[in-house]
Amino acid sequence: MREKIEYAFVRLFLWLAKIAPTSFIYMMMKALTLLVYHVDKKRRHLTITNLAMAFPEKTPQEIVILSKEVYRELSKTITEILLMFTGKFDIDNAIKNREEVKEKLQELAQNSPHGIVFMTAHFSNWELMAHFIAKNGLPMIVIGRKGNNRLIESNITTPFREKYGNSAASKDKAMLSMMKKLKAKGNVGLLIDQKSGGSHSAKIDFFGKPAETTLSVASLKLKLDPLIVPVFVVRGSDGLYELVINAPVEYVADEIEDQQKKLEAMTLKYNQAIEDVVRKYPSQWFWMHNRWRL
Repeated sequence: MREKIEYAFVRLFLWLAKIAPTSFIYMMMKALTLLVYHVDKKRRHLTITNLAMAFPEKTPQEIVILSKEVYRELSKTITEILLMFTGKFDIDNAIKNREEVKEKLQELAQNSPHGIVFMTAHFSNWELMAHFIAKNGLPMIVIGRKGNNRLIESNITTPFREKYGNSAASKDKAMLSMMKKLKAKGNVGLLIDQKSGGSHSAKIDFFGKPAETTLSVASLKLKLDPLIVPVFVVRGSDGLYELVINAPVEYVADEIEDQQKKLEAMTLKYNQAIEDVVRKYPSQWFWMHNRWRL
């Protein structure tokens, strides 16, 4: 019964997003997220604590201001994902450097005999980025945790993520799915910025503090030699985006013999790529996640 009620509520929300003016949806989501900021003390405290740890040079007042900006940016992302669901968001025109990106994607496609791992984070509108890349010729298998509600997952989330040719795979079968895709010269999309437990993870430095991080990207690089390409979509003050495609990370820690330490050294490079972009645009990352198990 709970699944059906949640599913009905989400369907109602999507219907509202479809019929309501776009400006109203932006305004409503901004109000809702700021309400959550004030009501959910635990999540607000975690956000502020994370920011203070990452930016010790900022004053407590600056951290509080930044924490509110984080929630405002999240409200924009949620709004745009709703609009993407309902066909009211122009994916192509949202990317202001789209012609440059298309050229880079073509170049990557031509120089990736072992496939590509698009490595990113829960930063800005990551769903927009995945849609745009797939829509422009490089569909990928996207790894993610299955939602708790099977009705929402099968009828809403999965069809949305697979709209332009991407395919979704659950974390419990991730490595097998990724290896199969890369062996077929396909592409993989991975968000590696959330805590990852289990035997195939390690505590890797992130903002100067150890954070449990998956070693999967490094393992794939050593086993199959795909291109490891850090990608991020950055929201500008005008509401449009720049899709940043960094140079492939080729580092394979040749100077290290121990396999575990090799994987950890490689993964540190991937964390640094994420940290670099988050430091430049701190309000656009998902700081309300318990990344350091505080």
